[in-house]
Amino acid sequence: MTTSSSPLGVGLALARSHLQPSIFIRPSHLPFDHHHHLHRLHRIRRTLSIVSAANLTKENQTKTFDFKSYMSLKARSVNEALEAAVSASAETPADRLHDAMRYSLLAGGKRVRPVLCLAACELVGGDPAAAMPAAAAVEMVHTMSLIHDDLPCMDDDELRRGVPTNHVVFGEAAAVLAGDALLALSFRHLASATPSELVPADRLVRAVGEFARSIGCEGLVAGQVVDISSAGEDDVGLDRLEFIHVHKTAALLEASVVMGAIVGGGTDEQIERLRTFARCVGLLFQVVDDILDVTKSSEELGKTAGKDIKADKATYPKLLGLERSRELAEKLNQEAKEQLKGFDPDKAAPLLALANYIAYRQN
Repeated sequence: MTTSSSPLGVGLALARSHLQPSIFIRPSHLPFDHHHHLHRLHRIRRTLSIVSAANLTKENQTKTFDFKSYMSLKARSVNEALEAAVSASAETPADRLHDAMRYSLLAGGKRVRPVLCLAACELVGGDPAAAMPAAAAVEMVHTMSLIHDDLPCMDDDELRRGVPTNHVVFGEAAAVLAGDALLALSFRHLASATPSELVPADRLVRAVGEFARSIGCEGLVAGQVVDISSAGEDDVGLDRLEFIHVHKTAALLEASVVMGAIVGGGTDEQIERLRTFARCVGLLFQVVDDILDVTKSSEELGKTAGKDIKADKATYPKLLGLERSRELAEKLNQEAKEQLKGFDPDKAAPLLALANYIAYRQN
């Protein structure tokens, strides 16, 4: 019989080599020493246990997902795609608009949404190249929302991603128009850059519809309108707060994951499970954002801290308190992870790690 060449197999084989026949087959002329017999059995069991534990630990370490490397690699790919999509063009009278678009889009950031899109595509067996245009499009719309969010007529903020906000550098009119241009570019890029050899037309049309729904009056814009109208009101309850953030924050995160699953060829069942995952993660993102807003400094966040309190906005810590907000975040994280059961564990690892990253991030 051949011995397994795996580390565990080799280790067990070495341990078993100590099992001498004399332990079990006693020559008739030797006295039987019970204490010696039990002592040797104990030593052998201990050796087997140590070898097994060591090799299992080694196996687990090998399988540990390297989230930092994964995020770095994917973010670099996304940044390259974004750079190519808004590459410096020949001089035109609209150069200032182009500069304003590039200023905010290429200012860095965690790139959580595009990475979610790519990870969902891979989870259902798709080629990440199929989802890169969708990932870039999502980041364009996210950047548009930040530019508009920071305007004086909205949240009136002067710091974003550690640098002055778009309207501070380029003026309010240019900032509004840069956001508009990024929105238009996102749809053009999704429609024209998605490789037809990887994504059939029906999948692309479905992804475009999902994308549009997440942005307009059923998504991000609806959440922003209710958020602004609720500022300063005393009767904002949890239901309205959840409406705001399911639409303003979670909708685009949901679209990121769902579009990735669609272009990757996921089944309807997989897509809906990932939709639920993303909705939980999207709400989790906002709960954590609200917590960080009252527990971290502007330097740590890379944006103005405490601005929701100053604007008298409803937040989870304001309505629930910090401790219950943290409990809600943990519950949402666990509920999100439940949706990934049944998928290939190795392929699900990036999304599981992303959920934890969102739950435990410090900025």
